Amino acid sequence: MEQLCGPKPFWKPNLTLSTEIPDLPECFQLSVLAWIPCFYLWLVSPLYLFYLKRNNRGYIMMSILNRVKTVFGFILWIVCWTDLFASFHEIKEKDVPPIYFITPLIVGMTMLLATFIIQFERLRGVQSSGVLFIFWMLSVLCAIVPFRSKILHANKNPCPESTAGFLSRMTFWWFTSMAIKGYKSPLETKDLWSLNKQDSSELVVPKLLREWEGEKSKAQSIEQDVNGQAVYSKAGAETNHVEVNPEEVEVLLSSKKDTPQPSFLRSLLKAFGPYFLIGSAFKLLQDLITFINPQLLRMLIEFTKETGVPSWWGFALAFMMFGCALLQTLILHQHFQYCFVTGMRLRTAIIGAIYRKSLVITNEAKRSSTVGEVVNLMSVDAQRFMDLTTFLNMLWSAPLQIILALFFLWQTLGPSVLAGVAVMVLLIPFNAVIAMKTRAYQVEQMQYKDARIKLMNEILNGIKVLKLYAWEVSFKEKVLQIRQKELNVLRKTAYLSALSTMAWTSAPFLVALTTFAVYVSVDKNNVLDADKAFVSLSLFNILRFPLNMLPQVISSLVQASVSLKRIQAFLSHDELDPDNVDKKPAPSDHAVTVVNGKFSWAKKDPPALQHINVMVPQGSLLAVVGHVGCGKSSLVAALLGEMEKLEGHISIRGSVAYVPQQAWIQNATLRDNILFGRPYVEQKYRCVLEACALTPDLEVLPGGDLTEIGEKGINLSGGQRQRVSLARALYSEADVYLMDDPLSAVDAHVAKHIFDHVIGPEGALRGKTRILVTHGISFLPQVDNILVLVEGMVSEMGSYQDLLKQNGAFAEFLRNYSLEDIIEEDEVTEVLIDEEESFPDDALSNHTDMVDNEPAVNEARRQFMRQISIMSNDLENPKTKSIRKRRCSERRPGEPPQEKKEPKVEKLIQAETAETGRVKFKVYWEYAKAVGPILSLFICFLYASQSAAAIGANIWLSQWTNDSRDSVTAQEKVHMRVGVYASLGITQGILVMFSSFTLAMGKIQAARKLHQGLLDNKFHTPQAFFDTTPLGRIINRFSKDIYVIDEALPSTILMFLGTFFASVATMIVIVSSTPIFAVVIVPLALVYFFVQRFYVATSRQLKRLESVSRSPIYSHFSETITGTSVIRAYGRNSAFVLMSDMKVDENQKSYYPGIVSNRWLGIRIEFIGNCIVLFAAVFAVLEKENLSPGLVGLSVSYALQVTMSLNWMVRMTSDLESNIVAVERVKEYSETPPEAPWEVEDKKPPTDWPSEGNVEFADYSVRYREGLDLVLRNISLRVKGGEKIGIVGRTGAGKSSMTLCLFRLLEAAGGEITIDGVKIKEIGLHDLRSKLTIIPQEPVLFSGTLRMNLDPFEKYSDDDMWNALTLSHLHKFVSNQPAKLALECSEGGENLSVGQRQLICLARALLRKTRILILDEATAAIDLETDDLIQSTIRTQFEDCTVFTIAHRLNTIMDYTRILVLDKGQIAEFDTPVNLIAQKGIFYSMAKDAGLA
Repeated sequence: MEQLCGPKPFWKPNLTLSTEIPDLPECFQLSVLAWIPCFYLWLVSPLYLFYLKRNNRGYIMMSILNRVKTVFGFILWIVCWTDLFASFHEIKEKDVPPIYFITPLIVGMTMLLATFIIQFERLRGVQSSGVLFIFWMLSVLCAIVPFRSKILHANKNPCPESTAGFLSRMTFWWFTSMAIKGYKSPLETKDLWSLNKQDSSELVVPKLLREWEGEKSKAQSIEQDVNGQAVYSKAGAETNHVEVNPEEVEVLLSSKKDTPQPSFLRSLLKAFGPYFLIGSAFKLLQDLITFINPQLLRMLIEFTKETGVPSWWGFALAFMMFGCALLQTLILHQHFQYCFVTGMRLRTAIIGAIYRKSLVITNEAKRSSTVGEVVNLMSVDAQRFMDLTTFLNMLWSAPLQIILALFFLWQTLGPSVLAGVAVMVLLIPFNAVIAMKTRAYQVEQMQYKDARIKLMNEILNGIKVLKLYAWEVSFKEKVLQIRQKELNVLRKTAYLSALSTMAWTSAPFLVALTTFAVYVSVDKNNVLDADKAFVSLSLFNILRFPLNMLPQVISSLVQASVSLKRIQAFLSHDELDPDNVDKKPAPSDHAVTVVNGKFSWAKKDPPALQHINVMVPQGSLLAVVGHVGCGKSSLVAALLGEMEKLEGHISIRGSVAYVPQQAWIQNATLRDNILFGRPYVEQKYRCVLEACALTPDLEVLPGGDLTEIGEKGINLSGGQRQRVSLARALYSEADVYLMDDPLSAVDAHVAKHIFDHVIGPEGALRGKTRILVTHGISFLPQVDNILVLVEGMVSEMGSYQDLLKQNGAFAEFLRNYSLEDIIEEDEVTEVLIDEEESFPDDALSNHTDMVDNEPAVNEARRQFMRQISIMSNDLENPKTKSIRKRRCSERRPGEPPQEKKEPKVEKLIQAETAETGRVKFKVYWEYAKAVGPILSLFICFLYASQSAAAIGANIWLSQWTNDSRDSVTAQEKVHMRVGVYASLGITQGILVMFSSFTLAMGKIQAARKLHQGLLDNKFHTPQAFFDTTPLGRIINRFSKDIYVIDEALPSTILMFLGTFFASVATMIVIVSSTPIFAVVIVPLALVYFFVQRFYVATSRQLKRLESVSRSPIYSHFSETITGTSVIRAYGRNSAFVLMSDMKVDENQKSYYPGIVSNRWLGIRIEFIGNCIVLFAAVFAVLEKENLSPGLVGLSVSYALQVTMSLNWMVRMTSDLESNIVAVERVKEYSETPPEAPWEVEDKKPPTDWPSEGNVEFADYSVRYREGLDLVLRNISLRVKGGEKIGIVGRTGAGKSSMTLCLFRLLEAAGGEITIDGVKIKEIGLHDLRSKLTIIPQEPVLFSGTLRMNLDPFEKYSDDDMWNALTLSHLHKFVSNQPAKLALECSEGGENLSVGQRQLICLARALLRKTRILILDEATAAIDLETDDLIQSTIRTQFEDCTVFTIAHRLNTIMDYTRILVLDKGQIAEFDTPVNLIAQKGIFYSMAKDAGLA
């Protein structure tokens, strides 16, 4: 069936058997179901026909029923043929599986046969036929399933466009229903129409890919030709024994390198060009119609001059102007629609192509483009193409418009037009220079912005460390310095844009002024009359648009060409060779074979593995061991086919499951992560969870296995992630399992459980072939074979016993870690969540006040243990801690557990609220306050005055044209007319510039204030806020929203004010010339208002939906890129491609109505504008007797311009509403409740405090957040200065909470802490935190120099620093660096190893050297050596200090003064280590586990 169905599966068990709503795959329906009745009829008919031939019962007359049957049979036959031809038609557009041709053929033939039998029966006298009855019944029964399936998959909410009529399409009337719905209530995703089939990824992406494949194969064939010729010429040279000059060979070879690249542009053009050309045709038509209206205006003005002409001429002209404008509107919007849809398809296709490519590129190619860059290709570069399509036609349309306009102007004014054109041409370089400068500033500003966001990102990631060290001030200064530079550049940009605005507004005026001045002064007989003046004004207005657009289009083209190169380069990267690994099934008892393998990560790199020969017998367990960096992971990658195979042969028999070293977790439910696209089978699933020790974890997760896992598995600990990854492999039931160190991230006892139940000889995978990379030596005796890698080569291979006997590298490896050591260090005394396993029950009940054997209370106790265990730090992975705190259930201990209902899935992090509905007036007021209320009013006043100046200039012009009736006075007044006209125009220009300048000043002020408020608040926000708010959300406020306030919002306001005053000015002019026009204003304004409200409501919500549905595309994409090896290993490429396509389609579903809403609005608003033109002209005709031609020209030419202003005004209102939201969002985060003050003036502690280091807890309790249970309760203890206290307890006992309390990251819920007689809750936070030192569990470094990381306030000298570095064993490393203390640390300290980072944290502590040191001991991050270094340094350097150590390895604290054992947030034991061991309590049982007692 594979051949018949193509990519579509014939049978899918999880579509039919294991779902609520079963359905059959399309291929099954088309084959089996369609063929059953056909086969039946063909099998039975020979016998039946034979029988009929023998038995003739006479002849039946043709009845109505019989005729109907026959016709029906023919119709069915025709339907089948149509179906067949449709498939032939589709094959041009996409690959059609053969089944689509075979089935219609078979069914069609059968229908013919059935029709023939109907007639044959009639001739043989059969009244009613059993054979046909059964055939039709079978046909109906088999058709029910496809019919139901079609209903199920039917377009739930089809787009009405497909069924709309011609008029409805031209006017976009079909969109009205959505506009009304959006006005009544905010639109939601379910209200959106489905995407038109022809815009969906399913059709668009393959179309582009087919063209691209064609291009690639063409390029390859040319390359082969070229290579063939080169080789041939070389061979020719050699045969003739001619000495070939080496330089010549160089030249030959270099010319050969310029092989043709496949052109991505050509494939785009082939795929989407034809559709786009339709839009271009509309544009051409529209350009031509544009020039009719100025001619009609000329005729209208001439009509008003003439006396005694019939008035219907005038009305005819008025209606012609109206009709012309209307036609222009309709055609223009059709053109836009075609362009935007092309743009949309381009984006879909490009994203689809990039996504598909990213699943198959080699590691070498991956190195050359980071995840961020590739996501940029998708977001930025695809977007650029989309923007370009809307402008592209301007490339030929702008020159055409310019030529036509000049031609008509020449006819009107003669050569003096050239003066005006000269001014325009001069303005182009002026604008170009400004644009270049602005571009340069933008680049500079982007750099500052990136730097600021990067810094903010680090600050927010390390906010806890900043708070613990009291370093906020220094980092805030750094942010503000960058911000200041950013604002300086912004100010320059704003001044430049003010200049260009002035040029843009004054251009038409300057052009008119020079043209008219030249025209009247060149020749005495040239008189400026109304038709000349106003017709040329309207032509100049037409000219203005293309002249301004050309530079934009060109720059947009340049950007798109850069994007094109980048996309083409990415799509031309090498792909992984699917034949690297031979997957063909072959009879062999070796499941995995590598013969003479040599592999590298990139073709150019030295081989990472060589001389690899491995044979793994079917069903055996092979362990791969070796030192760090010897190529263990590379070996696994090579087996997966991820590495470049330089030589050798790999074969793997059967399917593969892969567990990577760093678990890859999708942002989906836990269950989906394990099933990974396989059908859900309850029994098997439970067994997998049990084997991977996930069952206890499920009870803790808020929604069980339906809990949503955040991106990168953020709400799981490292160990849980690794176990989920294992469970995924186990569930996939593959033949070969490749496991890359899956046991490193989990605790020792869990590792043992997993080895026994999953990997080991008795585990769930027994009988499968397993390759396990491991560091855990304890498991090695139980494996079948061990492979030892040394520096990328197999040094030895054999069973555990054999290798020990050989006494080679392996024996050496084991001797390095004598076994006792290993066990002691590995079992880091971490206690499993299920406490029964970890403590003997009596040990617990001795130290708990909840001793009660009633099952309810016991159950409650277990619930409570669990709840605490998530509240406090989780040992497996410190990063998850903050999120863990939030997820504890809020059940009180002692309640009997409720019945387990269907788990209600709680979202981990509350969804961000998208504001709906109108923006409150308060927000506008907030922004006005930030700009300054007086300044805001002044800006409005300036805008009003500039409009007044413009009106004045035009009225003066109409007076001037009226002089033409009396040529003598006209000559005398020329100079005065020109002078006043010029002065009015120049005044307008100056006012424009002033208003832009003041607006720029205002916007900078607002931007500074709003950012400052946000930043101040965020540094003063308590830690709990950062624990419950995703960083992305805060970063978004700092990047996106601040960007909007900096740039987008002010320019929107500028445009809005400009268009608003222009529209008002038009109304004033028309009303003053024909007062009767006032009657029409009210109804038109009402229509305008309604259209505007409908549009703004709908469009705003569509924009929100679009941006909400956009981020999943990119997050899914970056998730995919990080997990490509896993996706490929499990063979899930096509499923992920489908997911990506769905996400893109989901996004386009809200983008498409967005474009249409703009067209819908444009047509309606322009219709209002056209009505204004109509009424202005009609009233001018009516009032003909009382009006001078000048006034007619003035009012109608103003009316012709108004459409543009009205249209833009609505757009700007809408943009203003969506942009002002940024102010609201920034305000929201600038007003979150702050923590206690940093310094309290009247409660400052003495400078040498704490001098002794005495710490006292008095009846102290604390909880993480309001409404949660206490984490520490009623703790009372005294610690004398200089004591060393070890703090131990199982996960969740509240160890870390103790340290957070000392620093007041958690504020007390009761009781108090006193240090050297000072109550810490009374002093300022900085005074407290700067006097304590902590070495945190996870070392956090900030990007910057090493010096800055040690001492951001620059308090200490270089000698102090070197001293600290010497004591923290970093001296050698730092002094070997060329930059010494100025060594640049990358973001998060990525360029240093984890151990080095931890030592830097130690150096920080040594520099501060306060009397109290808190050590939150690092777990998995550190190797044993580093750990010993830290411990010894602390013993010597902090001898006289009070030290609190949260210990995970008991051997480090066995020599401490006293040990505090916490249990469930209370003190269980507190005494010297010797006494505690003698007491045989909790501490004793922990020490026993660790082998210390």
